[in-house]
Amino acid sequence: MSATGIRLHAPAPGWSLAADIVVVGSGVAGLTTALRCSAAGLKTVVVTKANLDDGSTRWAQGGVAAALGEGDTPEQHLDDTLVAGAGLCDEEAVRTLVTEGPDAVRRLIETGAHFDTGPEGDIELAREGGHHRRRIAHAGGDATGAEISRALVEAVRARGIPTVENALVLDLLTDAEGRTAGVSLHVMGEGQHDGVGAVHAPAVVLATGGMGQVFSATTNPSVSTGDGVALALRAGAEVSDLEFVQFHPTVLFLGADAEGQQPLVSEAVRGEGAHLVDADGVRFMVGQHELAELAPRDIVAKGITRRMQEKGAEHMYLDARHFGADMWENRFPTILAACRAHGIDPVTEPVPIAPAAHYASGGVRTDPHGRTTIPGLYACGEVACTGVHGANRLASNSLLEGLVYAERIAADIAAQHAEKALPALYAAVPVPVPPPAPVPHPDTPAHPLLPPEARFAIQRVMTDGAGVLRSADSLSDAAARLARIHAEAAGALADDGKTAEPGVDTWETTNLLCVARVLVAAAQRREETRGCHWREDHPDRDDEAWRRHIVVRLNADRTLAAHTTETADFPPTASLQEK
Repeated sequence: MSATGIRLHAPAPGWSLAADIVVVGSGVAGLTTALRCSAAGLKTVVVTKANLDDGSTRWAQGGVAAALGEGDTPEQHLDDTLVAGAGLCDEEAVRTLVTEGPDAVRRLIETGAHFDTGPEGDIELAREGGHHRRRIAHAGGDATGAEISRALVEAVRARGIPTVENALVLDLLTDAEGRTAGVSLHVMGEGQHDGVGAVHAPAVVLATGGMGQVFSATTNPSVSTGDGVALALRAGAEVSDLEFVQFHPTVLFLGADAEGQQPLVSEAVRGEGAHLVDADGVRFMVGQHELAELAPRDIVAKGITRRMQEKGAEHMYLDARHFGADMWENRFPTILAACRAHGIDPVTEPVPIAPAAHYASGGVRTDPHGRTTIPGLYACGEVACTGVHGANRLASNSLLEGLVYAERIAADIAAQHAEKALPALYAAVPVPVPPPAPVPHPDTPAHPLLPPEARFAIQRVMTDGAGVLRSADSLSDAAARLARIHAEAAGALADDGKTAEPGVDTWETTNLLCVARVLVAAAQRREETRGCHWREDHPDRDDEAWRRHIVVRLNADRTLAAHTTETADFPPTASLQEK
């Protein structure tokens, strides 16, 4: 393990807090971690970029996948997950997910989450793409994420866990030995804290969500700018499989020029029997896969894109007129409202849809306990690469991953804290374990900041060259354009020491460029089509050469170091922590 010495250009922290653990993010992964750590007696602080309930979890429509139904088993859930992951799932990580998942969902219910139930009081289970059984627990019809977020936020507030809202995390703080010592962050607006500060803690959990805003059109909220992955890279951590970005097949089409967050039309709509059709009403997915519209998402997204190319069309349609008004209003009220807000009534007309960036299957590489390659730094949820999703996430496994691995992280942190505190039990006067002392803030900026307008240039580059369809030419062009953006900022810093003014917009844009460069580099390296990585110039899956993971680190000179693992297994993170 080696640090890069790279940090964002920012003022030195003007205030600080001390804790046993700082959790960055307030979705299902972050808040579950915080609740479990607090229950174990650890002083826990939650830092979140907006309000506590503004993360990606709130937008999840489908639900939580778990073997809760009669006749279903973890083994069947495992099989479906491995198929969707296209040969790159870590089978033991998936086994952990599916075996610990049902109890994790039950504990979520005990925390206060209310799932939809049938007449007998049993949890109603839906079906989504890639699942051979109904195993998706949902709430409020299509408002599962909002209900889970509500329950967890209420539980966090009831426990009195300290939170720092409207705070953008900047960089990882480390001690003289390179171990985690907390984070620096910037609080936006007035409050108990304001401006750049720090939370000192020996354990940091990144639960910052995804990076969908790196593309022009995405289902992700505006806060999903890859901050956690970028922070980890600057700190010297490894990231893996960033080329596997899942494009959700059915996103409400708002026009070819639409940018930013787009309304999602949940996979559960197809699970209940909606059909994908072209302008002539032809069900084009029939015959392409045994599950037709319910095939894994990468297959459906490719099917839609192919049909769009064949027809010279900008979108396809999702036809669920046969549901009738009652089903739309009771089962999918959120989607119905979103469609009608844009002038489309799915009760009486097909819904125009097209794929858009949705979920990052790769991220900061972790072990089975959420530990990264930096001692004391953990990652959980979409920001992490646990090995569960492989080359393509199975629908509704993401919320479950957040629950299961959050609990594992909390258990590991509690165990390590207890081990460090043990000598104090034998002292005459027990003393708490102090947080490590961070290395002083550097006097000069180590990383150039990009102007806010570069954000749109990055998004256009990524959508054009690294979207659903990729090729050597498109990726080479994307890499060159990103390199020019990077070089211009670096050149300005080298020539006259100037960089864009520090601020939320410039920090976010700089993070987006960082993750975009890694994504494109990995996509260039993987010369095959697998899961949600589709290379037009290499249309076939190549297990002999590419049933491997691509791992990337950031060098001290801000260049990228990428390598391919020798097998489909990850080397243990502990081996790098000790270097």
